[in-house]
Amino acid sequence: MADVIKLLPESLANQIAAGEVVQRPASVVKELLENAIDANATHIKLVIKEAGKTWIQVMDNGSGMSETDARMSFERHATSKISKTDDLFTIMTMGFRGEALASIAAVAQVEMKTKKATDDTGTLLQVEGSQIIKIEPTQCNSGTSITVKNLFFNVPARRNFLKSTIIEFAHIQDEFFRIAMAHPEISFSLFNQDADLFQLSGGKLANRITALLGNQFKGRLSACMEETNYLKITGYIGKPECAKRKRGEQYFFANKRFIKHALLHYAVKECFKGLIDENEHPFYVLFLEIDPKHIDINVHPTKTEIKFDDERTVFQIVNSAVRKALANSNLNVIDFSENVNNEMFAHFSSRKSIEKTPSNSNYSSNYEKKSTENWQTLYANLEKKTPNQDIMQNQDKVELKFKSNFEAIHEIEQTEIKAEHTILFQIHNSFIITQTKSGMMMIDQQAAHERVLYDKFMKTLETKFGASQQFLFPLNLEVSPSDFELIMELKDQIHALGFSFSVFGKNSIVINGIPTDVRAGNEKALFEGFIDQYKSNKSQLKLPVNENLARSLAKKSALKKGVKIDLTQMSNLLEQLLSSPNPSFAPDGTYTIVSFDLQKLNELFQ
Repeated sequence: MADVIKLLPESLANQIAAGEVVQRPASVVKELLENAIDANATHIKLVIKEAGKTWIQVMDNGSGMSETDARMSFERHATSKISKTDDLFTIMTMGFRGEALASIAAVAQVEMKTKKATDDTGTLLQVEGSQIIKIEPTQCNSGTSITVKNLFFNVPARRNFLKSTIIEFAHIQDEFFRIAMAHPEISFSLFNQDADLFQLSGGKLANRITALLGNQFKGRLSACMEETNYLKITGYIGKPECAKRKRGEQYFFANKRFIKHALLHYAVKECFKGLIDENEHPFYVLFLEIDPKHIDINVHPTKTEIKFDDERTVFQIVNSAVRKALANSNLNVIDFSENVNNEMFAHFSSRKSIEKTPSNSNYSSNYEKKSTENWQTLYANLEKKTPNQDIMQNQDKVELKFKSNFEAIHEIEQTEIKAEHTILFQIHNSFIITQTKSGMMMIDQQAAHERVLYDKFMKTLETKFGASQQFLFPLNLEVSPSDFELIMELKDQIHALGFSFSVFGKNSIVINGIPTDVRAGNEKALFEGFIDQYKSNKSQLKLPVNENLARSLAKKSALKKGVKIDLTQMSNLLEQLLSSPNPSFAPDGTYTIVSFDLQKLNELFQ
């Protein structure tokens, strides 16, 4: 029998290896920017065309390379960062594996120009599909310029899996933000389709945050600092008003390397409990300086996931630092003791996902636990979640639930309700109780108002005309570049909803009016929250644009729980809800009404 095991050709082996390092154009951007930083560049320029599919260019004024080093940089596992096993545990540079350029060159056409400051001429090197096409002397500036053309030209199947230009560029911008945020001392520039998007001069971190994310963060940042023998933390947290429903503005860096760490995010979010909505995420840019021997960064090809040798200590230090920062912002923040932090850590560690955190985390004292042990169990069922998750996961169940509940509600004649619902009262400033001839109904005022507003906004978008209440004094609003691009993309629909606004310079708009169905007050937070909700829905649900917009605005402008309303307002809300074609559910699938007939009420007391 003939032998069947053989070595793969070098070009094919490189393509396979590239699958781990080069997943999309943003992967190339990350690797090239990190190489420029490792070369001690003080200015880095990034040029993108067609979301990186046809052109990615990174130019830096770093140390440059000799001809030999330029050639070696495209060999797999050729690196200047490590030479022995122990070096893996003292890594402070961004790249170290020696795979980046080899992987990129395996699936693209690459041109490099590089020159050391001490050399008279530089080196031009062209590589295509792992094959060196040209290498010769050239005249160029000191530093390195690398151009990556036609990514995945020789792997069309992978190219076909790339997303739209907008999505791929959004990933590129994310990588640019992370690296520029981690190195505020370095000047960065970003050009997309020849448009100048960012010109970032080197300076302080606070200035870099506002330059990247917008002036809305000015005056909303609180410095965060904590230093121990094990770990040092510096950076900023956003005040509660900076929190958003959509993740993305949370930045953790370990030794200036961007990382994702669920435990650390939980440590920060716990500090904001009671200050922001449970479904919102706080803003933060936090830098962890730690001896490399205490972490393992070589656990994932993208190097965004790391392991600490003492996660409990890291958790406690981060949690303590954020609480102090919040306290310095003159906010009422409880300073939990070390034992409580240990309990929080154990609470997180025992769960598979931080998204399932119960809203009533058990941090009460021993005295409270003893005194409340018996009666708290009576209310256990009240902590159950809404059926929203089940609804989204199984559309068939949605239809069944909707039909049964809808029919149950409409078994109560509307004339009967109108005759009786002058008996209305509000409990906990959140729920409306009304009597019917056959029993009673309980209405969730927030869910009900969301349904009413959603119906109105959908009609408004269909007619493409929404009435607007104009401001006496226009409101200037600066947003992030990505949000500005989204607003411009949706400007016709946003105008149709009743928002009156115009462009006012780069990444800035002037709002002159809001929809008439929206209560005036804190219009800036309303508009920002509306856009954030739209993005959150877009990332989690497959909705038509108009439905997403109507849902988002209804969610952000609806009457909230905890707001006291008078008898007239209660009556009007109930009238409008019962006039809806779908009165039983809010747009996200949560119940608006729960009805009880007299028989059911009697059974409860038997």
